[in-house]
Amino acid sequence: MKLELTSKQYRRLLDMVYIGNWVLNSARGNDRFQDYDEVETLLFSQAETNGMPTLTERWNGQAVPSRAFVNGGIHEAIADYEDSVFFDILAEDLARRDMNDVPIDDNNYDELTRRIDEYMVEFELHGTDRVQVEKDD
Repeated sequence: MKLELTSKQYRRLLDMVYIGNWVLNSARGNDRFQDYDEVETLLFSQAETNGMPTLTERWNGQAVPSRAFVNGGIHEAIADYEDSVFFDILAEDLARRDMNDVPIDDNNYDELTRRIDEYMVEFELHGTDRVQVEKDD
């Protein structure tokens, strides 16, 4: 297969591959999906010959994203995504809890979305600052 990209498209592809591999493998420890690591290595191995030598370095003989790449803001994008997903999941879980975890259907879907929206407004205004956990004594 041959794929032709502009420099800008290739640079964006590196970001997407890194983010995708991070999502798939960052929490897996030694049980990584090696085939995704291999694709990442393949794409980053082309950085130097495509005028982007600062984006890659060698580690154990493999091309990997450089420290400059990793520290260059990509993790802020990942963190923004993680925050968004966290609050979405938390809002829905709390809304369902408030509704006693009843099955959702056409009759109560609007109530669920209203409650989710209320939690999302709370999180947008205050984050988790006003979330409390009551201890059982």
